[in-house]
Amino acid sequence: MKLSPELQCDSPKAWVDAVMNDFDSFLQDHADCERKASAMAMSFVAKYPDRLEIIAELIETSIEELEHFQQVYDIMQQRNVPLSHEIGQDLYMKALLSKCRTGREERFIDRMCIASVVECRGAERFRLVYENIEDENLKKFYHQLWASEAKHGNLFVKLLLHYFDEPLIYERLQYWVKEEAEILISLEIRPALH
Repeated sequence: MKLSPELQCDSPKAWVDAVMNDFDSFLQDHADCERKASAMAMSFVAKYPDRLEIIAELIETSIEELEHFQQVYDIMQQRNVPLSHEIGQDLYMKALLSKCRTGREERFIDRMCIASVVECRGAERFRLVYENIEDENLKKFYHQLWASEAKHGNLFVKLLLHYFDEPLIYERLQYWVKEEAEILISLEIRPALH
């Protein structure tokens, strides 16, 4: 059984070019995304404390995302790149979240599916950074992140399957993969993870 969704579109070469041409801005955004990913994992724990099967793994995921933030911050310090003064609005995530259903169970499913799709997109983009960056230390770092994000894409689906039948979850994942592709294509390309 495949746990991670198949993305419906690839990130364009123009995105790779934007990142390579302004890598410091990409690092600032990447740091912000790691902080938000850590908080998102913990928000599931806070909102769904009755779903015992998710708690330990999402705490671990939150810690791992925070460790990624620390690693990105270390790279930023080496390059004299400051953290962003404030975390800007993520139009990609805003567009995805605006399509969530509102019932408690439905919202849980949708938020977990979105998390899976976003992690898969992150894995794809980290792979592209790894394949295109020349600095050997950064190449190694983004190779490691690629593997980690791919694992997270699987995690959210695996956790959902503790509570819901496969056909329901895979049908909803297909919906989110389609929505994500449409949103991604519609957004302006910039040196950012999303």
